[in-house]
Amino acid sequence: MIEFKLDLRLQKDCFILAESDFFVVLLMNNSLVPWFILVPKTDCSEIYQLDDALQSKILAMINQISRFVSAEYKTDKLNVASIGNIVNQMHIHIVGRYKTDPYWPGVVWGASEKTAYELEKVKGIKMKLNSILGM
Repeated sequence: MIEFKLDLRLQKDCFILAESDFFVVLLMNNSLVPWFILVPKTDCSEIYQLDDALQSKILAMINQISRFVSAEYKTDKLNVASIGNIVNQMHIHIVGRYKTDPYWPGVVWGASEKTAYELEKVKGIKMKLNSILGM
């Protein structure tokens, strides 16, 4: 296993919600949309570079987080993407979208309009997500 260090930009912009031997699950500090980030513990930057076992674990975790976001937030759409143009560390965005959110129908990346979470709200999200993920 590699020595894992979370990218400083992700540390600055997100709350850590869960961690396992294989992943870190983050919450973007922007309460305008439910925005989760899955960071696999790997030194690879692209999903195709991973072995089949880790790819399967990533897909299973994306599915679990996606189901959580859909059920918990009653979103109109999910955006799931691994872009990494600015943060090279592999990470997958799972963003719940509403037709009424301030970014619709555009993208959320790089938008300047943000509202920080209250810490009590983050604690509640963390408890719910961890109970679903079993982490």
